[in-house]
This record gives sequence, C-alpha cells and structure tokens, in this order.
Amino acid sequence: MGGLISKPEREKNGYRIFTDLHIQQIQLARTAFQIEILQNGLRKKMVDMVKASAAGNLEKAALLTHEYLQQLEREQKNAEEAIQIVRHIMSTFPERNEHSMKRKEVSEHLEISMDTLRNWEMNGLLTVRRKENGYRVYTDDDIRQLKIIRSLRCANYSLEAILHLLRQLSKDPDADIRTALTMRPQADSIVSVCDRLILSLSKAKKNAEKILLVLKKMETENF
Repeated sequence: MGGLISKPEREKNGYRIFTDLHIQQIQLARTAFQIEILQNGLRKKMVDMVKASAAGNLEKAALLTHEYLQQLEREQKNAEEAIQIVRHIMSTFPERNEHSMKRKEVSEHLEISMDTLRNWEMNGLLTVRRKENGYRVYTDDDIRQLKIIRSLRCANYSLEAILHLLRQLSKDPDADIRTALTMRPQADSIVSVCDRLILSLSKAKKNAEKILLVLKKMETENF
C-alpha cells in the first residue's frame, strides 16, 4: 500500500485482516488526495502526513496538516492579491503610445528572463509582432499583458488559466477577472476542471479541516 496505511495482519490462509483503523486511514488518504495542490511542496506534505498517520505518529500528522492548512491560506491570499493587481493594471495602465521595446529590453524592464518570455509566447499567452528585419517588438499592450501574466504566475495560476483569462479580456475588457479565472467551459478536460486555483485551495482547506477531525477521532478510538 506504499506506506499510506498501516500493514494489516494476515490470517493463516494468507488473507489480510483490515480493521476499523485501516478504514479510517483509507478515508483519511482519500480526503487528503481528493484535491491535489501541487505547488510549493503542498502535495508532498500531504503524502508525509498520510504516511505519518499510517505509522501511528498522529501528533506529527496533525502538525503537518496544520502547516498544510496555513500554507493553503497563504496561497489563497496570494491568489486573491494577484486578482487585485490585475484589476489595477487594467484600470491604470497609461494611454497607448508609439513606443516599442525589444525582447531584451522587456526582459530587463519587467525582470523576466528571456526564456520565460519565450515560454509564454510558445504557450500562446502572447503574440508579438515582428519588424521587417525579423526582430520582435513589444508594444504598450504587450507590456500590460506581460504584467498581467507575471502577476498571475507569481501567484501560481497555471498557464492555461491565464490563457483563458486573456481570451476573455480580449473579447470583453470589462470581463470579471475572478470569474474568468475560476469558471471554464464544460468541454474542458478533467485537468482543466481541477485547475481552478482559488476554488481548489478553498476545497483543500475544508478537506484539511476534515483531516484534523479524523486524526483526533483516530487518536481517541485507537490509541
């Protein structure tokens, strides 16, 4: 079972004997992995928590869950702040002018590596015009879009979520940013559906609170 539940004893005929404790451990693991948040070591913390529980170290499991919950709250705060930053960028960006910048200039101006810029362009987040000599030139609109992308990536929004938002904003500059980041067409894949950051963080927090109750119950009933 990969250390996710304690090792069951066997009867003489070789059949494993699963107790109520094993059932609780399985329920705990299912709750822990129902909403998997991958960034910043959060998933690993849940794996370690489940294994600690399986090993009978409920105190460590509870400590890891509390740390996980606190980190989720920080991630959620960052995600909310990113939305506010994007709204600010959309509402205060100066009027367009004729100025343009080369990729290296943009990289230095926004403190974004050139590899990151290439990656965003390859993933369709930005389409940059070229001069007749083939050099890319970034306009004011491009700079604003890059600031939006940078803010959301720093808050761990996925490239796919950002692309969805940018498409919505291109259709309607007054579109609600939070809604665009959290709601997706029903035709999206399972990966996309699970990739709604604020909703996922909120659900993961509720599950973490459930886990703490299960751990307390396990301690009371089995130890």
